Amino acid sequence: MKNKVIEKAISICGSQARLSQECGVSQVSVSFWLNGGGISAKYIPLITRATNGKVSEIEILNSLTQN
Repeated sequence: MKNKVIEKAISICGSQARLSQECGVSQVSVSFWLNGGGISAKYIPLITRATNGKVSEIEILNSLTQN
């Protein structure tokens, strides 16, 4: 099941590659997050920062409990 919040973050950043660069992870990690994999807590604020706050930490946390 796709994580809609990570999908939104990718859309805002323009690509999985760009989000991965902003968060200091591999594109494989972003793909893992997108496809319902867990996200380490240390990356949640980085995702928020990468999207200039357009994806909130609460949104990310909520998306993880819904999957």
